[in-house]
Amino acid sequence: MDNKYAAGIDKFINDNRENIIRDIARLVAINSVEGAAEPGAPFGKGPKQALELGLEICRELGLKAVNCEDKIGYGQIGDAEDYLATITHLDVVPVGEGWTGDPFTLREREGYLIGRGVMDDKGPSILCLYALKYLKDAGVPLRYSIRALLGTNEETGMGDVEYYLDNYKAPVFCFSPDSGFPVCNGEKGICNLRIVSKTKLDKIADIRGGVAGNVIPGKAEAWVKGAKPAPTESVSVEADGELWHLTAKGIGGHASKPEGTVNAIGVLISYILENKLAGEEEEKFLRLLMKLHESWDGSGLGVDADDGKFEPLTIIGGVIGVEDRHIFQTVDSRYPTNTSGKKIADNISALAGELAEIELKRDTAPFYMSIDNPAVKVCMDVYNAVTGEDAKPYTMGGGTYARDFPNGVSFGPEHPERSYPDFFGPIHGADEAASIDEFMEALKIYILALIELEAVEF
Repeated sequence: MDNKYAAGIDKFINDNRENIIRDIARLVAINSVEGAAEPGAPFGKGPKQALELGLEICRELGLKAVNCEDKIGYGQIGDAEDYLATITHLDVVPVGEGWTGDPFTLREREGYLIGRGVMDDKGPSILCLYALKYLKDAGVPLRYSIRALLGTNEETGMGDVEYYLDNYKAPVFCFSPDSGFPVCNGEKGICNLRIVSKTKLDKIADIRGGVAGNVIPGKAEAWVKGAKPAPTESVSVEADGELWHLTAKGIGGHASKPEGTVNAIGVLISYILENKLAGEEEEKFLRLLMKLHESWDGSGLGVDADDGKFEPLTIIGGVIGVEDRHIFQTVDSRYPTNTSGKKIADNISALAGELAEIELKRDTAPFYMSIDNPAVKVCMDVYNAVTGEDAKPYTMGGGTYARDFPNGVSFGPEHPERSYPDFFGPIHGADEAASIDEFMEALKIYILALIELEAVEF
């Protein structure tokens, strides 16, 4: 690897450290959860506002800024038709419970940044823009143009990238800083389902929990009839008129990483069943849901799967609620190559019988890129050169934009193998956090990777 730029890169990062934090704070300040579509804002006002600010920052950094019909945008350097790309997203998941401060005000604590989207994916978005700024300012020769793509619909459907690839030429290679280092060269399949009760509410007046289908909820609530049940350490009980208001607490997190989480919906359903707070038909349906919540490896539902290439299947319930007095439960599964969304849905449907309808809402097949791909090797070599490690590529259950591109991988900036302070919250969780020093190291990795990728024949 050519290190002639290393000293200049270090100085650039040091000189721009506070500017980078400032610009991350500007993006974090925008609540960019998907909203109702309206003219000029296909994914709602928040994502549109974040995209406008992202493009404004592009212009401030001296990059060409392009808005692709308000669905996605990019900053660019170079004029070649073929181009490399980074792709990040500016939309975020809903806040959820448990924050110790305003989620949309960036906080600094002991060398860490805290705020919704700081790691997923607003912080990495700013890193990509500053990587392009360095390459432009340093006059690095460009065989390929480079775009820093800024998406606005990653968390809820990826309609932004679908539109982009239908209407714009794809990059010769792209990486998505929306996962962990070193390089993720494969992502599990993702399927989203809904389990809907065929019978209507009886003793349960209402039940609700979760903020998004791909978030393990830390809180769930129900309103039930009958005598007052006894509260527990995990479930509180309060009077609400003639009903009892139950509030269950768990430990939230990302749907693709259920280990160490406690799904509050499962806590709530278990409490209702143990205290016989449901009607006869409600109880049958809740016992079906408990087969989902009792084991996130899918064994409770009989859908567990392991292909030896990816980690085994995971499956979680994200949102529970009531529509027209029918209880529904959303399901998020990340699966390996030896099953499919349809097979998972069919198995659950057979198990449910006459209790529920199973709706398969989305199914995206797994993807895998060979570790011998020259671009993958470049990313790995740069990472190991900067960190001094001898890391190897990995596969994961999370879904990023990389799977939608003909030639792409996800590439940092998280370090899931490292230990962090107790106040360090996960992506999709409360007090979402990122290390400032790790961000600066990631910026160096991204700059050097783009320089080295310019020499690859695509």
